[in-house]
Parts: sequence; C-alpha cells; structure tokens
Amino acid sequence: MSRFAVGRRPDCGGVDPLRIVPVDGRSDDPAARDLFDRWVDAQRASMASLHTGTDPSWSASELRTMRRTRTDIGYADRVALRGHTVVGMLAIAMPLHDNQDNALVMLHVPPEHRGGGVGSALADEAESIARQAHRTILQAFTEYDAGSDDIGRSFAERRGFAVVQTMLGSTMALPGDRDLLGRATAAARREDAAAYELEVSWDGIPEDWLAGRAELSRRMSTDAPQGDLSWDEEEWTPQRVADDLQRVVDSGRRFVEVVARDGRSGRLAGFTRLEVSTQTPERAYQQDTLVLREARGHSLGLRMKATAALAMMDELPAVSEIRTWNAADNEPMLAVNARLGYRPDGIQRVWQRRLAPERGAAPTG
Repeated sequence: MSRFAVGRRPDCGGVDPLRIVPVDGRSDDPAARDLFDRWVDAQRASMASLHTGTDPSWSASELRTMRRTRTDIGYADRVALRGHTVVGMLAIAMPLHDNQDNALVMLHVPPEHRGGGVGSALADEAESIARQAHRTILQAFTEYDAGSDDIGRSFAERRGFAVVQTMLGSTMALPGDRDLLGRATAAARREDAAAYELEVSWDGIPEDWLAGRAELSRRMSTDAPQGDLSWDEEEWTPQRVADDLQRVVDSGRRFVEVVARDGRSGRLAGFTRLEVSTQTPERAYQQDTLVLREARGHSLGLRMKATAALAMMDELPAVSEIRTWNAADNEPMLAVNARLGYRPDGIQRVWQRRLAPERGAAPTG
C-alpha cells in the first residue's frame, strides 16, 4: 500500500550525509537480507505512529516472496541511510500488464528522523525512478486515526499531489455474533436472491472458479468506486488469478474466499477474500470484495462477508479481528460493514500527481 509518512518533527540523525541506496528483496546475501529487514522495520515504525494498532500488512518474508515471484508488478525499493542507520524507506510498484503510466509510491520516515529532509530526498528519488520508467502518474496514500491530523498532508501538497479519493478503515471484533452472522448469510431483499448460491474455499480455489474470478478481478478495476483516481481497466486471465493466489499460499498466509454463483447461468456474480498473515495471526485482512453491478440488490455483499467471517471463526479461532478499508462514498458496503459489527477507526487519503515533462525533453506520442 502506498503511503507518505513525513512530518515536522526534528531530525535526530547525526552529521553523517544522507545516502539513498537500492534494496534487493530477492537476494539471499546476508547483508542484503539485513538491509531489507531494516527497510521493513522503518515502515513499521512509521506506521505505528500514524494509526493505532497499525503495522505493515505484509511481513519481510511475504514481501520477499512478492519481489521474487510477481510478474505483473515491477518494484523499485530504496532505503535512506545516515551512516548505518536507516532513516527512511521508499517502495515503488509499477504495474506491467496494465496501467503502465502509473507508479504507486510508498514513502515512510520513522518519527525520530522526520523534519530533516529525508522525505524530500526520497520523494525526489521516486520522481526520478518514475521518469526513467516512463511513468507519468504517481499515486500514494496518507493514513491516520479518525479524529487525528493527517501529518503527511502538507508534504503531499508541497510535492504537487492532490486528493483523489478518501478511504475509511474499520475493524470487526471476532468472535462475532453467530446468530447475527447466520441471519446475514441468508439475507435477501428479493425473491430471486435465492438463485445465488454461496461457495467457500480455503487456501486455494477450484479450477472451475478461475475464469469467473478473472472476470471479477477485471470488473473490480471498473465497478468499484475509484473517486478521481486515474486507473484503467486491469487485464486478468485465469492464469494471473492462479499465480496471484499461489503467491499468497507461498508466502505462508491462510485465506478463505467466498463466491456467489448465479444458479441460473452458472456465472460468478461476486467474491470476497480474507487473509491471515503469519506475522499477525490474530488479525485477518479483508482483501477485495465485489458484487457485479448487474447482480446488486440481492444482499450478496452482506451474505458473502458474513459467510467469510463465520468460516474464519470456525477455521482460525485465534483470529480476534478483521481489518478493512472502503471508499468513503461506497455507502452500500459501509452499510454492510455496520450491520456486521465493523467499527470505523481510521482514514486514508489517496493522493495523485501527474508528472510534467522534463524541461527540454522531446515530446512523445
């Protein structure tokens, strides 16, 4: 997830000059692995200061798996050093199959190192990397507790970013009310809702889901609220879905996926997924949830999320909460969350900037 986390606190670093160096998450060299671990630690320290109880949703080992196996995303990772001390981190994710104008920027400076130019140096590096990769749209997030200040706002605005979407974070405590969840799984507002059947799968999905899931992932990029975000339709194939889910398994995560199938056509009409990291076995992360536009009005979102929560309670009783983020204007899904017992606790702002052509650069296109 892309973020800006810089602020006005004084820089407590020494007199050593600031260096920005590449980080290699694919290497097994001990020094490279140590630097990557400290790169993740810098992210964790920064995030802990932004949003109560928040930590990186991906561990160092999980992120290594991503760097080693993903063919749909290109990564550029950097660390800011003063001497041997990590004072900031940068990660840039660049889609390779679609949205090839975009670069997703994650930039974190731990609290004790903010205010000394680290964030600006990393932001300059991000722009340079994006330009070299011919990316013209930068996107990032800021995150903060509800009722608190967004410490990254002024930094993002100074760098020419503008807010394009607001996300609301919320948490559901587990175990939930089984009676309530059970009623929700059977909820229906229209008689033909009974035609949609729910199917559940753990740690993988049946082969006969793959084509339908590819279509749902493609539609996720068009049907879900996007605000003013510049994001084009994504290209998904059954193989890309299979690779994506295998990567989750290879990283050591457990996951449950629930789909809604139209019993009349056999077509998948919606899906939701919960994941649990080995780093935080007490917490499940809500991944994508989608109901196709043409299948809405049957309480499928409510039914699928309730079914997933019950499956999580049965299979992994140590999980004590589910965390999720939703677009602030996605009123139907926010209403579903409220019915299931989610409580709002955080805010994300999605920021975007279009890079102007460099002075003297030849026009393209």
